Amino acid sequence: MHLSQSPSPGHRWLQLLSACLTALLIPLCFTGPAVVLPSISQALGGTPVELNWILNGYILAYGSVIMVSGSLTDLYGPRRVWLLGLTGFCAATFAIPYMPTTGWIDILRLMQGTGGAAAFAAAMSSLAPLFHGVARTRAFSLLGTTFGIGLSFGPLASGWMVQAAGWEWVFLATGGVGVLGAIMVAVSVRPAPGAAQGRLDWPGAISFTGALGLFTYGMLLAPEAGWTDAHVIGALLTSALLSGVFVRVERRAARPMLDLSLFRDARFVGVQVLAASPAFLFIVLIAVLPGRFIGIDGYSALAAGQLMIGLAAPLLVVPFIAAMLTRWASPGALSCAGLLAVAAGLVWLARVLAGEGGALWQPMSLIGIGIGLPWGLMDAMAVSVVERERVGMATGIFNTVRVSADGVAIAVVGALLATLINARVAAVLADASDQNLLQAANRAALGQLAEAAALLPAAQDLLRQAYQHAFGQVLYALAALSVLLAALVYALLGKSAAVAARPAPAGTTNVS
Repeated sequence: MHLSQSPSPGHRWLQLLSACLTALLIPLCFTGPAVVLPSISQALGGTPVELNWILNGYILAYGSVIMVSGSLTDLYGPRRVWLLGLTGFCAATFAIPYMPTTGWIDILRLMQGTGGAAAFAAAMSSLAPLFHGVARTRAFSLLGTTFGIGLSFGPLASGWMVQAAGWEWVFLATGGVGVLGAIMVAVSVRPAPGAAQGRLDWPGAISFTGALGLFTYGMLLAPEAGWTDAHVIGALLTSALLSGVFVRVERRAARPMLDLSLFRDARFVGVQVLAASPAFLFIVLIAVLPGRFIGIDGYSALAAGQLMIGLAAPLLVVPFIAAMLTRWASPGALSCAGLLAVAAGLVWLARVLAGEGGALWQPMSLIGIGIGLPWGLMDAMAVSVVERERVGMATGIFNTVRVSADGVAIAVVGALLATLINARVAAVLADASDQNLLQAANRAALGQLAEAAALLPAAQDLLRQAYQHAFGQVLYALAALSVLLAALVYALLGKSAAVAARPAPAGTTNVS
């Protein structure tokens, strides 16, 4: 691989391993709570809103601050931001099992997401100067594989820990990974000044974080409170206002947090489209399938975790294969092919879940293979379409789009699922109150069938049928979206040269 002459090769690979451990925290913080949510509900109670925000709070905080974290990394260097992020992350993670209510867990999940965003933005930025050309693609494909490990075995490990030791150990084990990562960062990453000059664009940072945070909050709250709720409307309108303020500030700033001229580059826009794609086509399945398997289909937490391996296991190997295939095809073309495979897998999964025959692992594996093709390529593309001094900004934008899309996708799919369930049940139970129907539909959308049936006596079979029908419709809609995204990605990226072909700068050494 092409590596820069400083630091030493041993420190470079240890730094890459440190980045992989940091990257592993993201799927662990997502898949673990998704599997143990029923156990937390049994232990601590909590309303549907509080339980939802155990997942949503992390996504909201992570997506809202990651671009600011990228800018801070550009200014102050990756080591400082990386260690501070991991310290905050570990402190919040270790405290979660000792909280008396789900409301306190929600607050700590916000802190956990903030620390995780800072750590991951610094980890991404730190790798860009170390690897170039083919080496960069391979290094970032290793990050994609690390995500795959977390997504593949996170649900299984979480389910096992719930049965063997209790839900608390899901968070304690994640905190342990964070501590190990912090020790490795302290050893492998040397103090270095930031690549950018000046100060943080505070007006831009505040307006951007406020706009994105309020938009994500409004989208996540809408399925629970309704689109006409004053808090939802207020959050979305204020978000739109702050977005206008942000654009105005960035156009006038001497050193903007976000250089809006980047969006004139079709390749840069294409990378952002690609970044958002897994949220709607893969991450939502990670979020909703455990609830379905446990609450609707009657599987245990451990069995649900085993089923999820079929969806995410391909990410263990496919990103590496995709990196090798860039010798013959562009990353954009490979990504397009992967999205088309995802569309086929979603249609197949809808039919299997509807009882048309076949094993669940087959369509789930096809979805995993399809999403694995762009998964290991898009991180390298994100840092390869900009100059070195704007790598932190580019990775911040990329991860902001990727993680913010997760929150929006989960909110949109949850709202669609609840709306379809509500419409189908309301057509049969015309005498039921609107409030009971809405609450029952939201409970059913979370997979909490027994709780939903308690709100609508003698309607459990109807709720189950409504859920299964709605779930199939959602999968078909996601398949259509996947085809549209494939066409858009090919138009923006499909004919561009492979990222791996970009030459390394002078002063690098070929060690591969």
